[in-house]
Amino acid sequence: MDETGDYELDHIMLTRGAISERISELAASISGEYGGGELIFTGVLKGAVIFMSDLVRSLDRSVDARMDFIAVSSYGNASASSGAVKMIKDMDTCIEGKNVILVEDIMDTGLTLSYLKDTLTARGPETLRTCVLLEKPDRKKVDSILDYRGFTIPDEFVVGYGLDYAGKWRNLPDIWCVTKR
Repeated sequence: MDETGDYELDHIMLTRGAISERISELAASISGEYGGGELIFTGVLKGAVIFMSDLVRSLDRSVDARMDFIAVSSYGNASASSGAVKMIKDMDTCIEGKNVILVEDIMDTGLTLSYLKDTLTARGPETLRTCVLLEKPDRKKVDSILDYRGFTIPDEFVVGYGLDYAGKWRNLPDIWCVTKR
């Protein structure tokens, strides 16, 4: 049986239009703060790739945007975070003295974002900000300051626009709620 055979798409939570509009607003805020300067966007693989790509392309051209990636695991093939964060791939860029925005697809418990903020802060960036597409405040286990937030959503399992379950559904242009069969 397919690993995702026990889940199915239920309904669209956020349309591609709503996502695009919110990304334009986030990009305008970031451009206003960092226009004319270098800014390193560090995307958390694999879920943040689509969000970060659209965000960077929406920035004002005065922002000298660089991109790097980091990969951690806290879900595996589960539908909820395990709470244990494991580094899989580190960044290639030295961020000491640089302005950095850590880009994540979703903040569920906050454990992954907290781990990454601590890890990157120890590397001495000039500034370190966080930008997440989705936040689930009902699942939050740690206080984690978000500088830029796309949407606050209820505690539902979601896929699409880069978010997946066992590698499936990342390609959907909308964000869907998923339910057990």
